Amino acid sequence: MWKSLKYLKPYTLMILFAIVLLFAQANLELALPDYLSDIVDTGIQQGGIENAVPIAIREVELDRVFIFINDENKSLVLDNYALIDENSTNYDIHIQDYPVLENESVYILKDSLNMEIDELNDIFKEPVVVVFSLEQMLSDPVNASVLFAMMNITMPSDIPFEAIPNYFFAVLSHYPYEARIALMEYTTDSFTAIGETLIDQVSVLAIRDEYEQIGVDIEKIQTSYNLNAGGLMLLMTFLAVICTISVSYLAAKTAAGMARDIRSDVFEKVESFSSAEFDKFSTASLITRSTNDITQIQNVTYMIVRMVFYAPIIGVGGIIHALAKNTSMWWLIAVAVGVLIILILIILIIAIPKFQAIQETTDDINLVARESLSGMLVVRAFNMQKHEEKKFDVANINLTALSLFINRLMVILMPFMMLIMNGLTIAILWVGSHQVADGAMQVGDMIAFMQYAVQIVFAFLMLSMMFIILPRAIVSGKRINEVLSTEPVIKDPKEPKLFPENFKGEIEFRDVSFRYPGANISAVEEMSFTAKPGQTTAFIGSTGSGKSTVMNLILRFYDVAKGAILIDGIDIRDVTQHDLREKIGYVPQKSSLFSGTIESNMLFADENATEEDINSAIEIAQAEGFVSSSEEGILSEISQGGTNISGGQKQRLSIARALVKRPPIYIFDDSVSALDFKTDAALRRALKQKTGDSTVIMVTQRVSTIKNAEQIIVLDKGTMVGIGTHDELMKTCLIYAEIVLSQLELEDLS
Repeated sequence: MWKSLKYLKPYTLMILFAIVLLFAQANLELALPDYLSDIVDTGIQQGGIENAVPIAIREVELDRVFIFINDENKSLVLDNYALIDENSTNYDIHIQDYPVLENESVYILKDSLNMEIDELNDIFKEPVVVVFSLEQMLSDPVNASVLFAMMNITMPSDIPFEAIPNYFFAVLSHYPYEARIALMEYTTDSFTAIGETLIDQVSVLAIRDEYEQIGVDIEKIQTSYNLNAGGLMLLMTFLAVICTISVSYLAAKTAAGMARDIRSDVFEKVESFSSAEFDKFSTASLITRSTNDITQIQNVTYMIVRMVFYAPIIGVGGIIHALAKNTSMWWLIAVAVGVLIILILIILIIAIPKFQAIQETTDDINLVARESLSGMLVVRAFNMQKHEEKKFDVANINLTALSLFINRLMVILMPFMMLIMNGLTIAILWVGSHQVADGAMQVGDMIAFMQYAVQIVFAFLMLSMMFIILPRAIVSGKRINEVLSTEPVIKDPKEPKLFPENFKGEIEFRDVSFRYPGANISAVEEMSFTAKPGQTTAFIGSTGSGKSTVMNLILRFYDVAKGAILIDGIDIRDVTQHDLREKIGYVPQKSSLFSGTIESNMLFADENATEEDINSAIEIAQAEGFVSSSEEGILSEISQGGTNISGGQKQRLSIARALVKRPPIYIFDDSVSALDFKTDAALRRALKQKTGDSTVIMVTQRVSTIKNAEQIIVLDKGTMVGIGTHDELMKTCLIYAEIVLSQLELEDLS
């Protein structure tokens, strides 16, 4: 899996851009609980009033607040406020918003502030709370008496009670500054002792009360605040959706492109395999590795880009935001995450060994299905359908059992996750409600903390899901790497030789021996002969005598273990495989046609061949009859493997395909076994004319096919037991004579 990461290099910029978008998405999503908290705390509970900085305050009220502010801060406040009275130029405009202007002057906050609003809030908050608290006490006669007594001030009896507050603050303003500050600290400490957030809430109540005195439309402020906050939440949600869609697109494009590149390299590597490598990897396994295994890597790549980069960002960000809201409930999140991690580890320990088994079982089911489908005629001929069904059922049941086992584990995860999530929510509500009651936390902050906790748990869940998906992808990556890292036994030389321009095609075997990988005995032993241009060299012998092995050695599907094969005096191991096979027209023992048309199959040999060349090759191969009988002619459809035509027709088209190439060497590996004797004879005559100057190597079981060959080689158990013409072998080779005599009843050889 890790070696497959090199395929991500072309998509580095896309991945980096996706990470940037994920960072933006995470920040947008993390901001939403904050705005929800603000709507609950500020928009609903505080009526849209955000802090202790008033947008407008009566002159008399500001004078009272200034009692508890030093001269320096007074100057800073006055720099940011404008006094509006009946003589002001914009009086008519402001009186609509602040009706109290009819009776008294009002300070209004300037649009262009000379300092930050947070700095003003720090200046205003405690003095506003103190003034508001004193005003509340002075509004009640009993409390007012207590307050006057506490401050050692004689309460006057000759003024109306409504004027008492003005009298009290006038007297208080003459107190030493240190005494006033001591009173303010005493008052604020009493609020802080009740709850850490209470001082903020009281300051907002004081500003709200002042707005009511001025005649400000508080509902308008509240509605405006909620609409603005809600609008920002909608905008952030929309931007987060855009980020999500963009990241999904980039992740899908990256994963699909990576899978395409891996699949291309796997296919290219498989094409370079020799027969020895195909013996190592079964066809079913190669199909699984090229499809299912690569799909697993594609899926996990998508998940990594989409989730693995995102989870740490949202997790760390959630922790930072949650702790900013409240630091005393961190242990609730830690417990929930710890339980989740333990659950995931248990599932991983159980599930990981099953992933390797799933891929191997997929190989098995592909193998059984492929064998059954390709051998369907044989299965039906021997009435073995039930037997094949049982074989398939065994593989299918094994795969089903493994899949069900893993899926059940995955299913368990979701209910437990929901249990953890709901338990965490209940715990936060339980602990948080007590803190809200104690004034240590606001309701909105508790809701935001709960949402952050859910986001943190989901982040760990996303990472844990990756740890579940990743092992299977790692298994698939190892299987793919086995293919990509396999070096073909047959390689081109580093400094290849070139065939001469006047290429003749003379083939020479010099003491050639060969043994298949893992075999105990040699398939070819000490073989030496020369096949000359313009002549036909035929091989005959019993089944398993090594005839097809010789053809595979000439084509260099296998390399000789001993000796050498030379063409025009050059060892075939010293030239490239492409140059070697470019000189050979090959007709395999098992005819293989590709889906398409007759024409496309012919062009497989030479893409530049003309229609005349194709028709000529078809005529020589004795295929003209059935090709011309179709209305489409050479454009007739050929199904996969040529299943819509007979075996003899497939062999003739395979021969025609080799003839289209017009090579200097022809190899016919028992390629006329499905032809009748009459067609075989006509084909031999036509081939003799077509391949007059070429070297022809022919393998057959029919003596009639090769009796006129210039050189016949008789094989028995991989050894040459006879070489010569038909007449010479009849006199000198007993095995050849026995083969001839066994076919006398079928053919007239005289």
